[in-house]
Amino acid sequence: MMKKSPMLPEIQNLHDVWQNNRTIKTTAPHQISFDDLTNSIISTGPFSFYIIDFFDMSLSHISPALYEMHGFDPETITFNDVLGAIHPDDVEFVIKAEAFLTKFFLENVGREKLLTYKISYCHRARLENGEYVLFNHQALMLTMDDNGGYGKSLNIHTRIDHLSNFNSYKISLIGLNGEPSFMNLSLDEENQDLREFSKREIDIIKLLANGLNNNEIAEKLFISPLTVKKHRTNILTKSDSKNTVQLVKKCILQGLI
Repeated sequence: MMKKSPMLPEIQNLHDVWQNNRTIKTTAPHQISFDDLTNSIISTGPFSFYIIDFFDMSLSHISPALYEMHGFDPETITFNDVLGAIHPDDVEFVIKAEAFLTKFFLENVGREKLLTYKISYCHRARLENGEYVLFNHQALMLTMDDNGGYGKSLNIHTRIDHLSNFNSYKISLIGLNGEPSFMNLSLDEENQDLREFSKREIDIIKLLANGLNNNEIAEKLFISPLTVKKHRTNILTKSDSKNTVQLVKKCILQGLI
């Protein structure tokens, strides 16, 4: 079992970001069954998950894989233990990413829409043997209070070092229920290139990842092959991808598919 490490001062800065945004009282249980939520997870590698309640920072529905991968003690694990496993050099990015997300939703999407998005970014985390490897962090906000305070969130951590050891230090927002998606958002707001992906474009990306060609995609989506071709061209341009292989790899690393 991994020994507990002293909490880095930077971790308190993360708590400070959430302190001003969390709910002031516990929220009602989420409406979607937890089994349905976990069954919807598309994993590209070993993964773990848990639910964090921002009201009191308590954990629930913890998958056994979280203990197995990181060596946490099931009897004493806290959210600070999970945060403490983040690579010290990546903590600052996570702090900035969480602060950026709060501002982005407020200014560009609408805070109330947080419940209809999956948030995705990558950071390194420590394994039980002390090695740091790259993980994709995904978060699905399950509940909020009437004032937009953070309630409960399903957090999913997928090990992706078998796919890449390169971290772009960017954020992607995957729209649910027909909402548009945003890929590779930079923390540099002054030079932000806001690229919105429609639900139709996301559907095409997923079908491309499954190996379908233009004609097969057209048949699935009831559109013409020429329309599919135009969408593919736009998608490659928006994602800065040279070809479909590169596009699919980027989308996998960002938790889009």
